[in-house]
Amino acid sequence: MQKEVCLLVGIAAKRKGQNKQWKVKQILYWKGEPLKRKSMGYQALLDSAYLEMAKQSEGFRKALVASGVAVLRHSIGRRKENETVLTTQEFCSRLTNLRDRINNGEI
Repeated sequence: MQKEVCLLVGIAAKRKGQNKQWKVKQILYWKGEPLKRKSMGYQALLDSAYLEMAKQSEGFRKALVASGVAVLRHSIGRRKENETVLTTQEFCSRLTNLRDRINNGEI
């Protein structure tokens, strides 16, 4: 099931996870392994996922570079870790970091 969910994008992906009970225990799973939502391991997984997306998607890299030096914001996401799998700050800071790395020739 995890492989199927990973293929989803946008609203379909969001809806698939909306009714799950991870919020109660604050534990998510990746490849059958539990990860606490507020753990370094979880953050490392997010870092890895976004880095791979940047490496594999030229369109993603171009979009980040096209944003120039703008401060990236996400106005409809949530801010509290216990309410979402990816806060607005986690999302935007990763995009900004990747943009900087692309501009510096690291990716």
